[in-house]
Amino acid sequence: MLKKIAYLIIFIFFLLITQNIYAQNAGDVAKKIEEYQRKLTELGRQRDSLSAEIQYMTLQINLATLKIQETEEKIISTQKEVEILTSRIKGLDTALNYLSKLLLKKMVEGYKNKPVSFFDILFNSQNANDFIGKVKYLKTAQENNQKLLLQVQETKINFEEQKNLREEKTIELAKLEAQLTNQKADLDNQKGAKQKILNVTQNDEQVYQRLLQQAKAEYAAIQGIISGGGTETKLRDVAKGQTIASLISGASCNSSGGHLHFIVQESGVVSNPFNYLKSVDYSNCSGSGCGSSDGDSFNPSGGWDWPLNPAIKLEQGYGSTWATRNTWAGRIYSFHNGIDINGSSNNVLAVADGELYRGSYAVGCTLPYVKLIHKGSNIVTFYLHVYSL
Repeated sequence: MLKKIAYLIIFIFFLLITQNIYAQNAGDVAKKIEEYQRKLTELGRQRDSLSAEIQYMTLQINLATLKIQETEEKIISTQKEVEILTSRIKGLDTALNYLSKLLLKKMVEGYKNKPVSFFDILFNSQNANDFIGKVKYLKTAQENNQKLLLQVQETKINFEEQKNLREEKTIELAKLEAQLTNQKADLDNQKGAKQKILNVTQNDEQVYQRLLQQAKAEYAAIQGIISGGGTETKLRDVAKGQTIASLISGASCNSSGGHLHFIVQESGVVSNPFNYLKSVDYSNCSGSGCGSSDGDSFNPSGGWDWPLNPAIKLEQGYGSTWATRNTWAGRIYSFHNGIDINGSSNNVLAVADGELYRGSYAVGCTLPYVKLIHKGSNIVTFYLHVYSL
């Protein structure tokens, strides 16, 4: 029994020393994280060139790597705490079993032995010294039994406290492990974003500046269109599913590649197109790469057929998107008010019966679109980067 306790003490002492080392390392990592966060804040105010953008992304990657290291060290430290608590619980369990058996034995002995009264001791004592000795023995036995009972109670309380603490640490460990998984995914995402911008710009400052200007101009044009500032002409009434326009192939005004920017406006308020469109075969290319896990949500839940023939290729989702968080687009806007898609052909289809309008908006160049006012509804849909038919 004593040997086991000695081994337990040595083991816990070793783990505590190890924890001290991890605590010192954690302090160093925390200082580096603070330094990188400060540098990112400073650089974030002057990201007006491709080199500054790449430097910013590199700092983000370094910061994400440090945060992963910090979490990994917390995981190791928490695992050690769980091991220490487990060892303590085992020791307390052994002690509790031993004390409980001892107490039980004392209780059984006390039950078997007839209770002795003060007068029994008095009349059965041979002399005064014998009487005093028996009284002291009885008092000592009672005190020892009381102490043993208190020891059992305290050990049991300590045992339960350590078990609860281990449960808390186990839950904390699970959260840290989930956090680590998310951090590693974020790091992969940031690396993908950096590689994507290098691929798109070919590390050319002029290309980067052109992309920035295109994003600014497109954003201004879209805002102008949905607020009613476009030049529009009514063409005709159309039926659901009818071809109403054709996608512009390749680059066009404020767009580096062919795609449909599809917007839904209900009662004058821009809405999420996925709430109206039905499920469809698709591929997700809205993240760092086609099929990557960091792409935007694709969650249609409505009943409309799509404005392009399936399979649909998602280039950018709705709301806060991968592009707004990781590319030059985020320098211009933080919320994408439609979805960017491609389909199996360039034919653009009406999603409902209604009145069709041809429109355009000029910001440096002329962005063409068509608008459909839905019949018997307060919904309007916009189809950008298209030629009307």
